[in-house]
Amino acid sequence: MSAANSKIYNSPFNITVLVAGIGFFIDAFDLFLFNVYRIPSLKDLGLTGTTLTLTSERLLSIQMAGMMLGGIITGIYADKKGRVTVLFGSILLYSLANFANAFVHDVNTYAIIRFLAGVGLAGELGAGITLVSESMSVEQRGYGTIMVATLGALGAVTAGLLGDFLPWRYAFMAAGAAGAVLLALRLKSFEPSMFRDSGLSGSKKGSLVLLFSSPKRALKYIACIMMGVPIWYSVGLLITLSPEIARAHNITGLKLSTCFILFQIGITSGDLLSGVLSQLLKSRKKILIAFMSIGILATTWHFIRIGQGLQLNITALLMGLGCGYLSVFVTSTAEHFGINLRVTVSATVTNFMRGAVVLLIPLHQGLENMLGLTLTGGLAVTGCVVWALAFTSALILPDTFGRSLAFTET
Repeated sequence: MSAANSKIYNSPFNITVLVAGIGFFIDAFDLFLFNVYRIPSLKDLGLTGTTLTLTSERLLSIQMAGMMLGGIITGIYADKKGRVTVLFGSILLYSLANFANAFVHDVNTYAIIRFLAGVGLAGELGAGITLVSESMSVEQRGYGTIMVATLGALGAVTAGLLGDFLPWRYAFMAAGAAGAVLLALRLKSFEPSMFRDSGLSGSKKGSLVLLFSSPKRALKYIACIMMGVPIWYSVGLLITLSPEIARAHNITGLKLSTCFILFQIGITSGDLLSGVLSQLLKSRKKILIAFMSIGILATTWHFIRIGQGLQLNITALLMGLGCGYLSVFVTSTAEHFGINLRVTVSATVTNFMRGAVVLLIPLHQGLENMLGLTLTGGLAVTGCVVWALAFTSALILPDTFGRSLAFTET
């Protein structure tokens, strides 16, 4: 075993953090690239009106289904065979899928490619955060995950900015090329010694049966998912549907790209602030509760402004800030579980909370039909449910700051 392979970093400015951060940057960039380009790309394929809307929703659902399936596959594989191995495979798959996306000429091919891209994207965040957490010292690993989460948020901002001047086919080519560069950088990544040494214990690895064999462990897992869902409720519903909301309440001058970019700037700032405060205060739990409180207040104000017919840019920014607990959330999730389940949990939690938007759409629509609510009313009730579950989960889970990660689940 070489010294490089077993190095534990104290500084977040190291190759492992850099490569994981760039990986999440490309992950978020590609994920939101489809959101930004779904309308122009489908128009280019000849779709219009209701057909375009329904097709774009179907493609989004297919991509998210790929991510949820990919989260299970890559998480289990990473816990069984290694964190670095799955990162090589994931980046190769979604790089090829992105490049192929630039050459689609029909919806069915588009759907297949988005599914494959979703499977590839699924392995990036969970395995990357785990690799960083296990490669850094207990005291400093929070700074490493701050950098990873912040770079990811910047990837989403970049996707939003790109949509104003780069044609969609060239944008997907750029995403594929960026993935190829990342793959070359990944050659310098090493498997953390913590994972390699865990193989001596004979523990079962990457097992869904083991994950749900203990009610306490299963509850902890579900609570981790619930904590992340408000982030995607906010961006996947409130921000994405802001043009429809604006029309319903006679709000003029609203631009979706502006709301989206402001939200992502907020979440980038929040990731930095929440991560640093978590390190300074030596607590994950307190910061999660504090930023969720900001998110709840910002969302409440957002709906008040909607009712008043006022502009939503400021509340888009503040909602992003409140959702900026992502860096602390993903770090805490990795710290809650042992080496033999860590990536299985991290990958599925991050992808299930992102994929939850597919379930939230029929939820708010069902509430509207059942209770006779408007779109805004249905979204408001959905928000109450989502934020209540997230806040309760943060309250019941223990604080994980300073916890050694060298343990296994039995």
